[in-house]
Parts: sequence; C-alpha cells; structure tokens
Amino acid sequence: MQRFAQWIFFAVVVLAGVPEAFGASPDAGRPNVLLILADDLGYGDLSSYGAADLKTPNIDALVASGVRFDRFYANSPVCSPTRAALLTGCYPDLVGVPGVIRTHPDDSWGVLSPQAVLLPQVLKGAGYHTALVGKWHLGLSGASLPSRRGFDLFHGFLGDMMDDYHNHRRHGINYMRRDDREIDPKGHATDLFSQWAIDFLNESKGQDRPFFLELAYNVPHTPVQPPQEWLEKVRRRAPNLDPKRARLVALIEHLDHGIGQVLAALRANGQAERTLIVFTSDNGGQLDAGAHCGPYRGGKQDMYEGGIRVPLCAVWPGRIEPGTRSDRVAVSMDLFPTLCEAAGARFEHPVDGISLLSTFQGHHNKAEPPIERDLIFVRREGGPKYHGQDYYAVRRGDWKLVQNSPFEPFQLFHLGQDPREEHDRSAKELATFNALGGVLKRHLQRAGTVPWQPPERAVADKVLKSAAGHQESGSP
Repeated sequence: MQRFAQWIFFAVVVLAGVPEAFGASPDAGRPNVLLILADDLGYGDLSSYGAADLKTPNIDALVASGVRFDRFYANSPVCSPTRAALLTGCYPDLVGVPGVIRTHPDDSWGVLSPQAVLLPQVLKGAGYHTALVGKWHLGLSGASLPSRRGFDLFHGFLGDMMDDYHNHRRHGINYMRRDDREIDPKGHATDLFSQWAIDFLNESKGQDRPFFLELAYNVPHTPVQPPQEWLEKVRRRAPNLDPKRARLVALIEHLDHGIGQVLAALRANGQAERTLIVFTSDNGGQLDAGAHCGPYRGGKQDMYEGGIRVPLCAVWPGRIEPGTRSDRVAVSMDLFPTLCEAAGARFEHPVDGISLLSTFQGHHNKAEPPIERDLIFVRREGGPKYHGQDYYAVRRGDWKLVQNSPFEPFQLFHLGQDPREEHDRSAKELATFNALGGVLKRHLQRAGTVPWQPPERAVADKVLKSAAGHQESGSP
C-alpha cells in the first residue's frame, strides 16, 4: 500500500507520558521542547564548531551543556525540503517538497502534501501547546498554513526570504502573520522573533501542559543585514576582516545574542530544567555571502559536504550529559521521531527517520553498532542552471554518491579517506557505484508517485492551454 494510503488508514495514536525506560512519572518526564532552527548557517560558522573570527557565546554554551553531533546532515542543501523533512520525519520528495517553495508559482518546486502528518500535530495530540515563531516556508495559503498543520500559534513570516530584515517584505508583499492575520511590526526580524519567542515562554509559564516551540530564524540567510551597532562591534574588534565576512559575522553574532535572550527567559521562568532544546540549521552556508562551511567542499545548494553537513546540539538537563559528542551519522528527518519519543507521543504512520534519543542520552559512549541505513539527499530547482531538474547524493557508510548538478555525471567518494570529496572513485569501485545508484533508483520510484504541485496549478495550466488553442484557431 502506498505511503499516502497508509497515512489515511493509520490513525495517529498519541499517549501522554514517556516510555518506562525514562524512569519518571508521566507528568515529571514530559519535557517542554524548544527547537531552534537557523537559516543557512554553515558548519564552520560557530566558534564552538571552529570559527576563529566570530563569537557565539550563547550557542557555544548550549553546545557545551549537552551533546554535539559532528556528522549531522540537512536533508537538502536548500531550505523548504529540509524543513518538510524535519517536521514530517520523511524524505522531502515523499511529502511533496523536492525543492524550494516560493511565492511565485512559476518558480516554486513543491507543495506540502495534505496527507503528511507534522510534528506539531502529533505533539498537540499528546497534550502539548504548539507554536511556531519565525520562518515557515512551507506554503502561503489554505491547507499549507501553519495554523492548519498543528500549530496553535504562528507568529512570523510565511515566505521564503525577506528582501529586507527591517520591512519584512518579499517582492513588495508582506508575509508577516500572527496566526492567519497580516501584521506589520517594526524592527529587525531577528529581534522580533526573539521577543515573540520570549512572549510565548512568558505566557506558558506555570501552565500544566508542556509546550513545543519551533523558533525558526531567517538568519543568516541573505540579504546580510546586521544591525549597524553589531557591525561596528565586529569592525572595532577585527578591522582587517574582509567587509563581506564582517557583515555575516555581525549578523550571526546578533542571532547569538537573540538566542541568549530566549534562553535567559527560559531560565528566569523556571522552564529550563524541564526543557529539551535542539539547535541546528536547515542547510550549509552561502559561500558568496561570506559563509564558512568548516573544512568541507561546497556550501548551500551543493550536494558536497559543505552544503548539507550542519551543526546540531541537544540539551536536556538531567537526561543529556553536558559536554558530550557523537559521530553518529544522522539527518534532519530523524528529529521527528526523536522529539516524539522524548515527549511520549506515539504515531502509527510510517516515517523514514529514526529516533536519536538513545544517542542524545549517552548511549553513543557505549559500544553500540552503527545504524546501517542509506541516506538520500534531494533538490529540484529551476533557472538556467537546473531547468527544473533534480540532483542527488546518496550516503552509505563512508561511501557517498554525488551529482552536484543535473547535467553532470555522478561521482563516488570515500568520506573517511577523502573528506573534501576531491578524488572520484567511481571507475575503480564500480560495484559500490552501481549499488548506490540502485538505491537512488528505488527512491525515485517511490517519489514519483507523490504530487509536488498544488491541484489548482494543474487547473490553471489546463485553462491556459485551452486559451492558447483558441488563439491558434483564430477564435477571439
């Protein structure tokens, strides 16, 4: 039975409480969940991940307070697919989002499937108060709105990117919303999102039910517009820093400050001790904006490591040991089952992700076998570089099959021996090359059954085609 038929026939069964293995009563064990998502933050653009020219003390303190992942991946080198994977636990093209969902239909490459079950829906069914503050980027209207997909509160930006961090427009249109109501707030978007998250935390203080808050910043996505005072701080500290890099550093440091304010509110409210915090990014950094993606090749839009390897840390006082690290290979879609397990929220529909909770809680320090699975990364895109085509990567163990453009051959790299992906071994390792190609072909057969355009688009195309036929026949 196909995936969507399974979603129809399987009810989402949600149970309050946590698994017995947690060793706590249901009320005591269910954590609040704070998921912080950066936008285009490169693997090497935190001081805790090796950046020497910027200071991110608040995120660094978060990393030091829990477990850091060294081999965590975004499901795609661009935004919408990764967000769809994170919130559904599924490969993005299997929920209708193989590429970026944009405000212009002619350059939009996905629609979030109405049958997809999202993380806030499952957590809400388990008694959680759910909220999204910040960037949505999974649809602009109808069934694609956050309020229709399980969020009790949406306070943020519906669209893809802001053309200006101060007026919050995209192509001159205001996509800022409070639930379904258009709003027009004043201020830098990072400051607004931080304050709105603090407002939500304050309103949640003392409530009996736990909360799930996704705090999704636009930073450090272009345009690189740090507040002037933050840019001046960087210039005074590092006057010889490349101007482009200085602006990005200032934007990231301003983000770190906002996150610090949110964490301070969490502590002041007495919520921190029972909150599971996860921090990550939706894809790698944009190189031409000055981003650093660690020691890896490529950046945003690339299927090389720099485009898809991202920071991740998780903090849960009393459950996750501070200062720990994991080299387990994991991906954004794993966060759906992980957070559900932590919350004791059960679901019965199939997902592609796996729970990382045991790794979060320290089992990575034991001699447990690695998780044997293949991982697939996908992006569909338009424009003259892609022409509406897909390109992919497949990882199995240390082997990685890469196509970095729809119009170039696949290459095979061994990441353990060649982490910068500089030596193609496809000719010498033909059996591995063909095996990973077979994995991809089977995935494409699954994804080919899933619509990625809204139904109204097909109707519009039919009308346009009909109109064109009348014109050709001489009809008025």
